[in-house]
Amino acid sequence: MKRLRSLPIDVWLEPLLIVVFTAGYIVWYRSTTLTETEQASLRWDVLRTTLLDHIKLTLVATVIVIVIAIPLGILLTRPSMRWLNPIAVNIANIGQAAPAVGLLVLFTFWLGTGFRTAVVGLVVYAILPILQNTIVGLRQVDQRTIEASRGIGYSAARTLVLVELPLAVPVILNGVRTALVILVGTATLSTFIGATSLGTLITTGVTLFLPKLLVSGAILVGLLALTIDWLGRLVELFATPRGLS
Repeated sequence: MKRLRSLPIDVWLEPLLIVVFTAGYIVWYRSTTLTETEQASLRWDVLRTTLLDHIKLTLVATVIVIVIAIPLGILLTRPSMRWLNPIAVNIANIGQAAPAVGLLVLFTFWLGTGFRTAVVGLVVYAILPILQNTIVGLRQVDQRTIEASRGIGYSAARTLVLVELPLAVPVILNGVRTALVILVGTATLSTFIGATSLGTLITTGVTLFLPKLLVSGAILVGLLALTIDWLGRLVELFATPRGLS
């Protein structure tokens, strides 16, 4: 309870903004006149499926990125492997520097279209923030703390698990939160390679010149990004060791 009261003001402000924008969108949706195509796309059963597909795409890509980036980041901070650090980070940087649409289209030549190709493209695009934050988080752990841990008999592996990783958690989770927000926005582009997402609303709105459908897609993506960012911030705050929060 004490920890809840000590949360930063922006953690309380963000859900308030989400509620206000959601209420505003609902009021606008119910008061505006929609064409048959807009009504069909924004009908709740259709919209729910589209939203769930978007969330599924984002979460699957995020889990894969975490499984790859965090162990790789740990490996690259070990003394014997530090020489590989610049190479790995530069390779990951290529993925994020490349235009997301171009990256997805390139993967279609190799994997075809659909959900799997979209996941692979998103993983390549979002690996850098988590990899970089894992490296930075582990590097900022005071060397004297590590030496003290080894001095009381902890092995290198035990020191990593019980000392280094807990101290690096805030920075690592910040990278995960950043990657999640990036993926929510980038996942909209998956519609160009045949994977269903909220981007379907946006592209349909542009193609058929239905601005209300376009605006709906953009607002829903923004609300989803805000919600995930807020949830990630909560996890980040509660997972941070008490002495560091």
